[in-house]
Amino acid sequence: MRKLAAGNWKMNGTSADIPQLEALAAAHANAGVDVVMCGPATLLHRMAVTGVSIGGEDCHPETSGAHTGDISAEMIKDAGATHVITGHSERRTDHGEDNALIAAKTTAGWAAGLHVILCIGESEAQYRAGDTLEVLRAQMDASIPDGATAQTTTIAYEPIWAIGTGLTPTPEEIAAVHANLRAYLMDRFETGSQMRLLYGGSVKASNADEIFALANVDGALVGGASLKAADFSPIITALENA
Repeated sequence: MRKLAAGNWKMNGTSADIPQLEALAAAHANAGVDVVMCGPATLLHRMAVTGVSIGGEDCHPETSGAHTGDISAEMIKDAGATHVITGHSERRTDHGEDNALIAAKTTAGWAAGLHVILCIGESEAQYRAGDTLEVLRAQMDASIPDGATAQTTTIAYEPIWAIGTGLTPTPEEIAAVHANLRAYLMDRFETGSQMRLLYGGSVKASNADEIFALANVDGALVGGASLKAADFSPIITALENA
C-alpha cells in the first residue's frame, strides 16, 4: 500500500496561505507517498489547483437540504477534493458528534466518491485508566460502516490528549495500539490488511522518523505542523524514507 501524509488545517488559513501548498507541491512533485491536505471549505477550490490532493475537514450526512452553514460531501467533491475527514475528536467534542452520526457522514463521503479518513482516539482520562483499546474498539464498531474497504477508507488513530499538546505516546504504546487496530480491521473487513492506519497527535519533523519506523503505521494525520511547508515537508520526506 502507498503510505499517506495527510494534513489538517482546521480553522486556519486564508488566501495568503495558498503559497504554502504551492511550495509543498513543488518540493514533492514526485513523492513516493500520497500527500493530502484537508482545509477549510472556504479554501478548497483554491487549494485544489495547487497540485496537492485536497480533502474536506468534515461533511454533512445529507446530500442537500435546509442545513444552513453545513457543507455536503458532494459540494466538497465539486470543489476539487478527493478526501474528507470524519470523526475528528474536535468534532466529537465541540459539536457532540456521536458514532452513529460519524458513520452516516462516512457513508455520505463514500457516496460522493471521496476517500474517508475516519478518526478515532481516547481522552487522557481513558488513557490513564488503561481503557484505550476498549474505547477505540467501541468507536470502530459503531463509527465504521460495514462496507469499508481499503479503497474507500483510512483509519487515523489520534489520542486526544496528544493533539496539539506536544505530548505523544511512547513508540511502544503506538505500536501496540496499531497492532490491535490492524487485527481488528483484518477480522472485520475483507481488505483490512490493506487499510491504511495513520497516527496523529503532535507529529513533527523531530519524531516522524521514529513513529514511521513502527509496524502498522502507514502515515500520519498532522495538524499544526501541516500549516507551513517548511514544517510539513520533512514529515513527508520521513515517510518516504520509512
